[in-house]
Amino acid sequence: MKKALINDWYYINGGAEKVIHSLNNVWDDFEHYALIDFLNDKDREFILKGKKANTSFIQRLFGAKKNHRKFLQLFPYAIEQFDLSQYDIVISSSASVAKGVITNHNQLHICYCHSPVRYAWDLYHKYLRDSGLTSGLKGMYAKYVLHKLRIWDVTASNRVDYFIANSQYIKKRIKKVYNRDAEVIYPPVDTAFFELQINKQDYYFTASRMIAYKKIDVIVEAFNKMPNKKLIVAGDGPEFKKIKKIAKDNIEFIGFTNRDTLKIYMQNAKAFVFAAEEDFGIVPVEAQACGTPVIAFGKGGALETVKENETGVFFAEQNGDSIAEAVKRFEKLKFDHTEIRAHAGKFSKERFEKEIKEYVERKWDEHITTLHKL
Repeated sequence: MKKALINDWYYINGGAEKVIHSLNNVWDDFEHYALIDFLNDKDREFILKGKKANTSFIQRLFGAKKNHRKFLQLFPYAIEQFDLSQYDIVISSSASVAKGVITNHNQLHICYCHSPVRYAWDLYHKYLRDSGLTSGLKGMYAKYVLHKLRIWDVTASNRVDYFIANSQYIKKRIKKVYNRDAEVIYPPVDTAFFELQINKQDYYFTASRMIAYKKIDVIVEAFNKMPNKKLIVAGDGPEFKKIKKIAKDNIEFIGFTNRDTLKIYMQNAKAFVFAAEEDFGIVPVEAQACGTPVIAFGKGGALETVKENETGVFFAEQNGDSIAEAVKRFEKLKFDHTEIRAHAGKFSKERFEKEIKEYVERKWDEHITTLHKL
């Protein structure tokens, strides 16, 4: 079988890229495609085993490396220019347009869907507000582009033979937006790397890119209300200076950390605080792999990865008061760190690679059987 793996883009090593890494562990003979590929050598070696992706014309546009999203209106056209007709199996890893690649009836196209396009659907109005695009000519143009993207996105969903969702939460979203069924295979978490630590220290921990929807600011606001509790914040990004400016003395910022340092902080924290509404959320599972309980916003993928009062606690609102109240409830409970670690094992990288291999091979056998009947 000739196999192609198409991802939306390559420029960071995030959660979606961990899925690509595991897919390359299962099959080492993919030809890779993406709108852009600006990976550094270290991330390229981890994600793509040192290979380079075949890229679209967006790769060559001025400013694409710094901000590829400004070419959003070109994404559907660009993804359709890839000629993948030589491949038997096409796997798309998509939270944007990768699933819209054109295939024919002899090919099997399986999409691992991280989410329907967030800024065109669920986060449409929030995206416009946060970008200052609710009015004016720029606002009108942005709304028009996203309107056209929604129409294209539903059409493109019909090009996929089978959807895999990264959580039950996304399975429901796929059904709502595309009216398609999906099987759930949870993303890979490197639970072998994030080892159990039973003895915890007296601090809370959070780690994230400093962007608006991650809600690190509300975590900081919560601990501003609890000056006797220490919070350590890891990560960098556009919101870093603004968030650090509002923090009180009990909050320490350590900036961007490498994986080894992140693990140490994760292992020793009394709890990991997580305020985003994520589609799945790999980092809270990494914390639990360390035996560290999670204080999480009770929506999205966290409801599937955190067990209330057993591996963590939930808060109901993305604000400081709700988080502070959850911290107080958390401190009245006792947690079994070994049990927390065991729970995280259900989301291991090895489990993902086994499940995805079995799924693709099963669908390939069904596809071949169907072709022979034609």
